[in-house]
Amino acid sequence: QWQLVESGGGLVQPGGSLRLSCAASGFTLDNYATGWFRQAPGKEHEGVSCISSSDGTTYYADSVKGRFTISRDNAKNTMYLQMNSLKPEDTAVYHCVVGALYSNVQNMCRTPFGALDYWGQGTQVTVSS
Repeated sequence: QWQLVESGGGLVQPGGSLRLSCAASGFTLDNYATGWFRQAPGKEHEGVSCISSSDGTTYYADSVKGRFTISRDNAKNTMYLQMNSLKPEDTAVYHCVVGALYSNVQNMCRTPFGALDYWGQGTQVTVSS
């Protein structure tokens, strides 16, 4: 059974950093395009960053470009999202996702959340002073 478990969220002050982790089980993470989506209160899900399975091509939403970095540790079957220079508008529940059929990571990150193949339960990130 495929499972994704996120961790690493929490409360951080503006300008601070967090690293989110997504541990996969039941399948090999780097065989698929994967990414991070987030949902802020009262808003739709937003694709934050996605990474391809083939060559590690990455995509970042304009709102996080230059501040967030997506990566994978294949030995640990885990994906990460390093978040620096956090802003209050980054406050959201962050979900890791799998887009099994996506070869284009920009398209994957712009796909409606419910159309993706698998996602975790999410981890809360709150940026506040």
